[in-house]
Amino acid sequence: MTTKRVLLLAGDFVEDYEVMVPFQALPLLGFTVDAVCPGKQAGSQIRTAIHDFEGDQTYSEKPGHNFTLNASFADMQLDNYCGLYIPGGRAPEYLRLNEAVLNVVRHFATKNLPIAAICHGIQILTAAGVVKNRRCTSYPACSPEITLAGGQYVAVPVDQAYADGNLITAPAWPAHQAILRLFAKALG
Repeated sequence: MTTKRVLLLAGDFVEDYEVMVPFQALPLLGFTVDAVCPGKQAGSQIRTAIHDFEGDQTYSEKPGHNFTLNASFADMQLDNYCGLYIPGGRAPEYLRLNEAVLNVVRHFATKNLPIAAICHGIQILTAAGVVKNRRCTSYPACSPEITLAGGQYVAVPVDQAYADGNLITAPAWPAHQAILRLFAKALG
């Protein structure tokens, strides 16, 4: 097993910061990050969305950058990865409908490998059935999904993260420092 390789699971309209920051920051800590999207190959681009907190009842959304994938979902060798990172945005709401995506999450959960999910990324974890009897956080609007999936929602400030064993979660992109710190620690 390659001990320094992280799988980053993304899709169209992933949150811009939530895919860009870990993709750029984890290599600074010595990790190779393979960014994949179901149905797309290395070199393909996905569109991102910028979500901001501007005093409205929920976040606002603006067009983000195009993000270039550097690996192919169909070619993944899951045993080559030491951790899984799931950014939020709108992508998780449809990625969670893909059984292959759910099986990827279940693989990491079964092996008790570090899994990080930020914001709406929790939607993939709840659909995969890996939050039952676990404590985790997310964007507050996703908290009912955690409860319905048998987990316990933990409210933390927007710039903080929460770890329950191998499961590391955070509410939104202001928590990048916190979630990446906990994820890197879990990765060793």
